[in-house]
Amino acid sequence: MSVRFEEIDWRTTPMGEISLRRRREPVSGAEVYEVKLGDEFLMSSLFTAGEEALARLGLAATPGGEVDVVVGGLGLGYTARTVLAHQRVRSLLVVEALSEVIEWHRRGLVPLGAELTSDPRCRLVQGNFFSMAGAAGFDPGEAERRFHAVLLDIDHAPDHVLHPAHAPFYEPAGLRALAAHLHPGGVFALWSNDPPSEGFRRVLADIFADSAALVITFTNPLQGGTSANTVYLGRTSLD
Repeated sequence: MSVRFEEIDWRTTPMGEISLRRRREPVSGAEVYEVKLGDEFLMSSLFTAGEEALARLGLAATPGGEVDVVVGGLGLGYTARTVLAHQRVRSLLVVEALSEVIEWHRRGLVPLGAELTSDPRCRLVQGNFFSMAGAAGFDPGEAERRFHAVLLDIDHAPDHVLHPAHAPFYEPAGLRALAAHLHPGGVFALWSNDPPSEGFRRVLADIFADSAALVITFTNPLQGGTSANTVYLGRTSLD
């Protein structure tokens, strides 16, 4: 049995102090991994339904055939693992701003690290997703490369960002630049911790041929009830 609480790693980064912690959930006895940035909880292995739904819904909206996928934000790896579970996935490029998070996976400090780093379809790239979305693209080795799906799980919500520099991405010009990196019929999917935003839905509808905001509910053992996330979807024209 693991200790009740352990801080596995702690680093100072350009975004602030980040820490990886492991604890034993007192009710179920499950081992829980958590990531904090400063005083904010970024992610927990106790709640992964939203991240997994982001991958499933995003890939389900793509046309048939093999697909090349980008995930923005590595975290504990649950979105990436769900992507790789789909046989149609030919390649996965995961963009993560913090080299420390990539190192956790490569060193096997998080449960999914060995699985992700050993899959030949999966490549972890250290970089700023938002800068790459507005420039030459996500693949450092192939400028202007296009993808069939881009799945984003970095900020808490379109209007609750981790850094002010991220905010322009969620405006029309930012999403239009992102859409240029998608194949015809390509999908942009976004995880949000907040209920659907009518303002952001209108922005999506202006940029993409088809769009939707889907509410994902899941059991919350800490509160003894259910919680909800939102997955936004935007699909480019097939023309």
